[in-house]
Amino acid sequence: MSSAYEHLLITTTPEGVRTITLNRPEKYNAVNPQLSEELPRAVNEASSDNAVRVVVITGAGRGFCAGLDLDPTNTKAFVEGLKLSSEARLDDLHWVGRWALSLTGCDKPVIAAINGPAAGAGFGLTLAADIRLMSDAAVLTAGYARIGLSPDAGVTWFLPRLVGVSRANELILTARDLRSDEAERIGLVSHVFAAEAFAESVAACAKQLAAGPSIALTLTKRLLAVTTETDLTAQLKAELATIQKCFGTADNLEAMRAFGEKRKPTFTGK
Repeated sequence: MSSAYEHLLITTTPEGVRTITLNRPEKYNAVNPQLSEELPRAVNEASSDNAVRVVVITGAGRGFCAGLDLDPTNTKAFVEGLKLSSEARLDDLHWVGRWALSLTGCDKPVIAAINGPAAGAGFGLTLAADIRLMSDAAVLTAGYARIGLSPDAGVTWFLPRLVGVSRANELILTARDLRSDEAERIGLVSHVFAAEAFAESVAACAKQLAAGPSIALTLTKRLLAVTTETDLTAQLKAELATIQKCFGTADNLEAMRAFGEKRKPTFTGK
């Protein structure tokens, strides 16, 4: 499958963990036009693949994603595309919007495995994931103010919801570095792992999540996606409709049998 992509490496374990690795290590996986189009396509493919139960996004080499590649050749390609393409002129999402929506719209849980620096759109990519796991060697930064830009990639939407408006303002406006210990303390990442054991730790977390009841997890993710946009009554009704869909699934019946037999359930995603 990786052969279909110029700047992504894609693997899938027997347990259903699809790992999408941004593969421009010499550039800290900074985004060029090809990568900007490839990532949402790969995430959408994973979402619709029944063999996939969890999606992990990480970076090759020492970086996660340094944001937009500021090499003049790449920035010129982006700018010229916006100037010359009528399609681009009418595109009010562009690639950064599609990055965020591909992750939030993915029917599978998405883990951002932050192995190294994540800045700009790379920072936004981590925020759009369902779970963030971070290496103690990694650093996060909004970064936009450093180069005279306002944020994109959903940063101004996700970050206040994750850490509060006041802290989000400070992190975005100062564009300062956020190290792993602080990121964990403020709840921006779920776990921090030692760099030398990071890949193994992420694999263990992903494997555990992949062993869960995938139908229930997908429906739960859909509930969580709208919780900030609905009132309590609407959310209660949505929860009821969702749990009714879960009752009677093979995974639900297996879990109830396992409870009675005092053993761990084996979920099949059915």
